[in-house]
Amino acid sequence: MSTPRAGDGTGPSGGPLAGVRVVEFAQVIAGPLCGTLMADLGADVVHVEPPGAGDSARRMGPAKDGHHLWWKVLGRNKRSVTLDMHAESAGELVQRLVEWADVVVVTFRARTVERFGLDWESVHRINPGAVLLQISGYGENTSLRDSPGFGKMGEARSGLVHLTGFPDGPPVHTGFSHGDAVTGLMGAFAVCAALVRRANHPEHRGEWIDLALFEPLFRLVEWQVILHDQLGTVPGRSGNALAVAPAAVIGCYRTSDNAWVTVTSGTPRSVTNVVRLLGMDAAALSDPTTQVAARAEIDTALAKWIAARPADEAVAALVAAEVVASRVLDVADIVADPTYAERGDIVTVTDADLGEVRMQAALPHFRTDPGSVWRTGAALGADNDLVYRDWLGLAADELATLRSSGAI
Repeated sequence: MSTPRAGDGTGPSGGPLAGVRVVEFAQVIAGPLCGTLMADLGADVVHVEPPGAGDSARRMGPAKDGHHLWWKVLGRNKRSVTLDMHAESAGELVQRLVEWADVVVVTFRARTVERFGLDWESVHRINPGAVLLQISGYGENTSLRDSPGFGKMGEARSGLVHLTGFPDGPPVHTGFSHGDAVTGLMGAFAVCAALVRRANHPEHRGEWIDLALFEPLFRLVEWQVILHDQLGTVPGRSGNALAVAPAAVIGCYRTSDNAWVTVTSGTPRSVTNVVRLLGMDAAALSDPTTQVAARAEIDTALAKWIAARPADEAVAALVAAEVVASRVLDVADIVADPTYAERGDIVTVTDADLGEVRMQAALPHFRTDPGSVWRTGAALGADNDLVYRDWLGLAADELATLRSSGAI
């Protein structure tokens, strides 16, 4: 099955957020990923970067032929403009960008936000209908409002890292920028909610979304506070199981061909299916209480059963028994996987530096008005003329002065 191809590289071709205007005064991951997710669904997103070096995310991670690969995905579908925020002439351009936008994304520290005129009072005065998404380490209204923050700090503060790992080992961060990524996702969700309210209730003009880096994951581990409040418990690390699980069987198991298989039971019935497959007494282990009491025994038997079989055979037998199971896929498995291909979840995009590259499609899939990937991360300042001249209406002599002064 061939890999789906992306757009023509000139701009969004539609999508549910077509016509929404976003300007990002944001660097690295959380804020820019919020913009990328919206851009994937058709929004016009302008990413503002300092002249010369640009966003430090341009230099993150591995490179090929001197071109950093992560940026090609993180910066995709956006317009790149340069602006020295410290320049004397920057204030007017900031105001014009805010006037143009439906959504303003900022990730600077509180005092920097105020100095650049991107605080709520300033944004709302310039553009009363704008939605301001302000992402910070600790929230704008705390005593730590001006302290720096990164995603891993947010992960640690959320309670998630305390729960991740094995009981006899240290807390473990996940193997990607989990806190930043989920903050970007929740930020995009929040912005869309604010835009829906603005469209349906014109009297509610504008919104200030104040999002701290630890809050999205804190919200998603939704049972931890009520358990502590009502039971006085502090859930801990439980390996590949869950501290609070829907049923008695969940884990990752090594196979005879040195692969890994995950097995999950979401209901007592699915646990009974596991028990029956293993040749254990299904009648005696048919209700949740007895299943939970026998959790260690079932887990040991399942690990032994899977260890005696190659991964494909084990998964096939589990699926035939109506047990949810899967190989643990690495990225080489993913790009060869038929289900990913059927979903069209990987697309081929033409990049000016690397030729054809593959990356994730615009997700989720909208079947009647889909998003698209129409460009990889743009060269620094590639859209200065388009944005400043065509979209904001600056005259040629104004642009020339800004260039000669080093402001853009």
